Amino acid sequence: MHVISSPSILYFGTPVALISTENEDGTFNLAPMSSVFWIGWRCHLGLQAISKTVENMRRTGQMVINLASPAQVGAVDRIARTTGSNPVPDDKIKRGYYHVKNKFETAGLTPVPSETVTPPRAAECPVQMEAVLEHEHGYDQDGPLGGYIAILEARITRIHVDETILMEGNPNRIDPDKWSPLIMNFQEFYGLGPKLHTSRLGEIAEELYRTPDFDRAHQTRLLAD
Repeated sequence: MHVISSPSILYFGTPVALISTENEDGTFNLAPMSSVFWIGWRCHLGLQAISKTVENMRRTGQMVINLASPAQVGAVDRIARTTGSNPVPDDKIKRGYYHVKNKFETAGLTPVPSETVTPPRAAECPVQMEAVLEHEHGYDQDGPLGGYIAILEARITRIHVDETILMEGNPNRIDPDKWSPLIMNFQEFYGLGPKLHTSRLGEIAEELYRTPDFDRAHQTRLLAD
């Protein structure tokens, strides 16, 4: 039986990402977030507009989106209520946030150089996506949340994947039976269970979903090589 309900948040289960960006002094910030979704080789990120991560992305146009697995849950939680902003914004103080300068160190994660952007990757994360900021989209521009939330569209320029989660014999396919993302489900951490059922969509070759961004990223690789 369904009843009318009014949850304060609608986190019905999304993957946890750690966003690394470059600070104005050349150091690096690392921020956990879970309001993210992908279309092709682009992703959309929903972040509080006054966050250090948004400030850095607007200034440099670069980031790395590191996807955590359940093995990194402790690292994510250690920086879950930290911010690179100093002073700490008032609304974050109310939620118990505090300033941390070196969040890689606090999380216990290892920064490693990226290839197409300046911010480093988090070595322990199984998936690391280098990206550039393409667009910022409006959010409730004429309403009470205007300027409070930032919707950022990022284009992926390079992807690094732990070989243990790749499909056997295919370096360009993630094996869904091997990859288990860390999930934020109503402010609590979860992993995935086993596959429930085969999918008719799974019969479609992934190459048929490629967009021009795929070719753009690989042209960049050729130039870099």
